[in-house]
Amino acid sequence: MEIAQNIDLKPYNTFGFSYEAKSAYFFQSIEDLEKLHQTHEWFRASNFLILGGGSNILLTQNIEQPVLINEINDSISIIEESEDHITLEVGAGKNWHDFVIWTIDNGYGGLENLSLIPGKVGAAPMQNIGAYGVEIKDSLHSLRAFDIQKGEMTTFTNAACQLGYRESIFKRERKGQFIIAYVRFTLTKRNHKLNTAYGAITSELEANGITTPTIKDISNAVIAIRQSKLPDPKKLGNSGSFFKNPVVPLDIFETLQKDYSNIVGFPVYNGVKLAAGWLIEQTGWKGKQIGNVGVHKKQALVLVHYGGGKGEDLLALSKAVQDAVLKKFGVTLEPEVNIL
Repeated sequence: MEIAQNIDLKPYNTFGFSYEAKSAYFFQSIEDLEKLHQTHEWFRASNFLILGGGSNILLTQNIEQPVLINEINDSISIIEESEDHITLEVGAGKNWHDFVIWTIDNGYGGLENLSLIPGKVGAAPMQNIGAYGVEIKDSLHSLRAFDIQKGEMTTFTNAACQLGYRESIFKRERKGQFIIAYVRFTLTKRNHKLNTAYGAITSELEANGITTPTIKDISNAVIAIRQSKLPDPKKLGNSGSFFKNPVVPLDIFETLQKDYSNIVGFPVYNGVKLAAGWLIEQTGWKGKQIGNVGVHKKQALVLVHYGGGKGEDLLALSKAVQDAVLKKFGVTLEPEVNIL
């Protein structure tokens, strides 16, 4: 485990905001976590900030408490295997997209629609990340997490994680109690269940003359779509989708439809999921820049940092966008990112 003092967190958050952490602990194993549990009261009291890829966080201040940076990135292990399925275990500190590409290169299906999502593996179940009709809950087998108070490992099944829309038990009642160390996924080896109906995947495949796509074809299509609409965090600071797509009751959606016939919505079990990007675009915020921050010109759901700005500026921008949507549609947008 490496320990650093007074480090700039700019490389550890995809917005690229420059804030300082008094101390940082780069842990690479469960043994490192056990050592922290044995030697530091602040660790046992969960008085720290944990970072993975920093792709779902908005920093607005210097961090006084210790920062833990997850670097558990062991080789990928096969846990179970049959003719049709394989269950893999991967370290929570591994780059998510690298892992997805590894599964595709090995012929394992289930994660192809989640290609090019920034961040690390450990954030996937915590956020129940999703894209193009697929969510982590569809393939998550289980995970192993370090119990911060007890100083021991605990296994959570898929059901125990209580995965919801960009939610999990680790963001609610178990928040701050566990550190995800290893995640297991059950993927298909053949007869892959391909999901091409959501978004522009079908049209992207057709444009490339593909009528019987493979999981690699779908991954390539998703990558092409994301690259055409979303900025690369290495070139333009962002965290991907800043807001959740709000869910409203069916009667509210039908009322909105009377005034906005082209409103974008998708039926879900508890109502209708609205497209937050569409809502924001209708308020006129798409492409607007205020100082060093703004709303991306191609995707209104993405807030961006052009460099040299502060997290407080982007937070103020996000609140202005929320206010505009609430005033126009009576719909409240909730941030998908964690704000500190």
